[in-house]
Amino acid sequence: MSGAGIGRLQDALLAWYDRHRRDLPWRAGPGESPDPYAVWLSEIMLQQTTVATVKGYFDRFLARWPTVADLAAAPLDDVLTEWAGLGYYARARNLHKCAVAVAAAHGGRFPADEAALLALPGIGRYTAAAIAAIAFGIPATVVDGNVERVVSRLRAVETPLPESKPEIYRHAEALTPRSRPGDFAQAMMDLGATVCTPRGPLCMVCPWSGACAARLAGIAAELPRKKDRKPRPTRYGIAFWLERRGARGREVLLRRRPEQGLLGGMMEVPSSPWLEGPTADGWSHAPAQVPWTELAEPVVHVFTHFRLELDVVKGEVGRAVPVDGIWAPVASLGDYALPTVMAKVVKAARG
Repeated sequence: MSGAGIGRLQDALLAWYDRHRRDLPWRAGPGESPDPYAVWLSEIMLQQTTVATVKGYFDRFLARWPTVADLAAAPLDDVLTEWAGLGYYARARNLHKCAVAVAAAHGGRFPADEAALLALPGIGRYTAAAIAAIAFGIPATVVDGNVERVVSRLRAVETPLPESKPEIYRHAEALTPRSRPGDFAQAMMDLGATVCTPRGPLCMVCPWSGACAARLAGIAAELPRKKDRKPRPTRYGIAFWLERRGARGREVLLRRRPEQGLLGGMMEVPSSPWLEGPTADGWSHAPAQVPWTELAEPVVHVFTHFRLELDVVKGEVGRAVPVDGIWAPVASLGDYALPTVMAKVVKAARG
């Protein structure tokens, strides 16, 4: 497409955005300067999470830690606790690491440079481009899932994802304007979220309808193509709910998961390894040799790559029995950084 044709696409989309932009808590209004901290925080939260889910988390984070320096000074456990329910706790740990790095190495200000942003913990190619474009007006190419869908339809890219990602990026790069790149990036996201939707795209109200190759070919709803996913496997384990009568009333044993790996650094009800097979060997991981009572139903939790079934068993020890972990008051478990799957275990064990 000629430069003039691309210019018409850019103008049409920005005009549409000026009329239909979404009102989001992290988004600067017309005439306002974007807050790089808010842009970064929202972009990290929005990875593989919906806008509707993120809004409440964003407001709570910003109320508790109004600046990146405040977040950097916060205990990691507090950040993990606030993050519970957003998934991928490695993102929360990297969020905290990034805040510390910005506060220590950049004087509490995010660098206005895509390469410098990319060097920060937890910031990848997409996030660096989004911050650069939205917060600093740098003409960076921003490609998320919404943009992939819009571009794959606009240019009728029929190669399935993820193999088509380089081609989609090249098309998106050619579309990125030097003027208003932040608004253009957000317009692409809004178009994908509200008009060029995964199912039933609203082509008749799309500002790019006349130029959309997939619409003209009658295949818009079929793109982007994706490879068939493998079935999600099921893993099994045992969660050991061990209680004692302590000075603070009923207490339950918790332990911290290893920093590396799934749910790294989070607190958990001690459990056996989560394996694709029988759980008989799981009993060797019991935190104490006591009589155990198994609950009637397992706790089921679905992660991105596997389904988990945890048999929950309950036991009790005296106060003097040595165990590996910490004793937490059952009434105060909300104060601990428990991931969603462990919140389900708590609910099941408490009845």
